[in-house]
Amino acid sequence: MSRIADKFTELARKGEKGLITFITAGDPDLATTELLIPLIEQAGADIIELGVPFSDPMADGPTIQLSSERALASGTTVAKILAMVKSVRSRSQVPLLLMGYYNPIFIYGPERFLADAAAAGVDGVLLVDLPPEEAGEFKALADFHGLDVIFLLTPTSDKARIDKVARLGSGFIYYVSVTGVTGARRSVAGSVLDAVTGIKGKIRLPLAVGFGISDPEQAGKVASVADGVVVGSAIVKLFETHQGTALQDRVTAFVASLRAGIGRG
Repeated sequence: MSRIADKFTELARKGEKGLITFITAGDPDLATTELLIPLIEQAGADIIELGVPFSDPMADGPTIQLSSERALASGTTVAKILAMVKSVRSRSQVPLLLMGYYNPIFIYGPERFLADAAAAGVDGVLLVDLPPEEAGEFKALADFHGLDVIFLLTPTSDKARIDKVARLGSGFIYYVSVTGVTGARRSVAGSVLDAVTGIKGKIRLPLAVGFGISDPEQAGKVASVADGVVVGSAIVKLFETHQGTALQDRVTAFVASLRAGIGRG
């Protein structure tokens, strides 16, 4: 089993729900990312998604787009992200998931990327623009190297897509709670909770919900029906106005508040 699967098994045994946090690797630089990973883990994150910056992040709203721009401007590359992950593994065993788009992976070389990612200590990959219908070769290579491939479901996913994702996915399934791009929302629609409840009855993997969750109350509400809660833009927004120890303090305090909110949920 992977670190991701092990984490969800541990959470289920304790009757708890998972907190999955997203930050962009290399924002504002990779040294900061490496420093923050253990701090975010200590603050209560169960799994950390590291965004692979890309110049055309079509599924992301302005907050994560700007974060990708800052990371690219600092010289962040796929190879440097993998080197950073390898370094951080000496201090943290938190499950790490690389999330992004297929283009940087295609340029790096998919087989080389998966081999190098596994060697560095990456646990899984989520590529927003690689649907399960086109992921057969990539999934087979990932399986060979022991990496989970996380697939997305959305409010418009039909039964055929749900069945395919449930069959091909590993680690967990990521349910996108809204139609549109990433970004914090003011509330969680009741229809999301109903949809999550319905999907959970059709799949074997844990189901985590993301896109738009912006505060502890929303996280708790989603945790009442899902196995995990993903928070990204609300964390990444802090990188726009803070740096250094102030950034560390604000990020860890916010992650701790999300953890508390999920516990209440």
